[in-house]
Amino acid sequence: MPVSIRIATRDWDYLTPLILGDVSSPRVEVEVERVAALVPDLATDPRYDAAEVSFSRYVSTMAAGTDKIVGVPCFIMRGFRHRCVLTAETSPLERLSDLAGKRIGVTGWRDSGNTWTRAALRREGVGVEDAYWFAGRLTSGHPIADRLDGFGRPGHIEAAPGERPMMELLAEGALDAVFTPFMPDGFFGPGSGFRQLLRDFRAAERVYFEEVGYVPGMHLVAVKASVAQNYPWLPGELARLIDESQCVWTAKRRKYAETSPWIIEELLHAGRDLPPSWNDSGLTANRRMIEDFVIELQEQGILTEPISTEALFPFEDKLRRAARSAGEHGTGRRTL
Repeated sequence: MPVSIRIATRDWDYLTPLILGDVSSPRVEVEVERVAALVPDLATDPRYDAAEVSFSRYVSTMAAGTDKIVGVPCFIMRGFRHRCVLTAETSPLERLSDLAGKRIGVTGWRDSGNTWTRAALRREGVGVEDAYWFAGRLTSGHPIADRLDGFGRPGHIEAAPGERPMMELLAEGALDAVFTPFMPDGFFGPGSGFRQLLRDFRAAERVYFEEVGYVPGMHLVAVKASVAQNYPWLPGELARLIDESQCVWTAKRRKYAETSPWIIEELLHAGRDLPPSWNDSGLTANRRMIEDFVIELQEQGILTEPISTEALFPFEDKLRRAARSAGEHGTGRRTL
């Protein structure tokens, strides 16, 4: 009898094979509930057994000593961040280094995506201390909320003036650039008045990948600790299903490329510019990315003390060591 679990995730299209049952497991039945926003606290939410969670907040939670959730090194949301820096169409800014001394808006200070975007900026010589930062809502359609999350510093890291939408401030010249993971309404149409700061962001992202060897992870999968303790195999099986779902989805998109006029070009670029392992799950595949992210959280003042990859994923590390020990004692079980 398979175990039934419910997971809350954003509406990622590559989960379609899992949702429709094209990808399945005899050990676990997965009900995917698509949500507009991440679950605030998986540990206390009675609706879900697992969820997509913020990488940044997961690190902070683990550093604080929680034992209520089990993170799985399965990064359900990944993406380069160079494309996420917007400026006015008429702006003279063309390079990340041009943002030194400028006024930059962010949709949330410690959001994982914005952390990675600041990391890309730091690689070009512009650190947190080298610009002026404003956190706020992207457009009038977004709610007013505390987006500083306790990291504000008067005169340096502040709320957007008057809580006004940042795209309005950008249009008026009150901001020089805005960091956002999702493009605002109207951006994809002609005459939006905005553009990516890097006109050829794909080229910059290819160079970035050649230098670091990974596509940054923003969100990962987490399971309630009680579920993982009852079914130690379940986190790994869930990661396998998500990975398989993406593989099936990619194969179908390559066949049915008419879902948009030029998606075939994107599929060709991704297939030829990135190795097949770019989205693999597991500690081995993601160790450098995880370690680099922890360094960035420290450099940007979000994390006060370092934390190891093993401390971030103790359940995963425990399973690996147990499997290794079993293999060394001649049980014939394969190590992870």
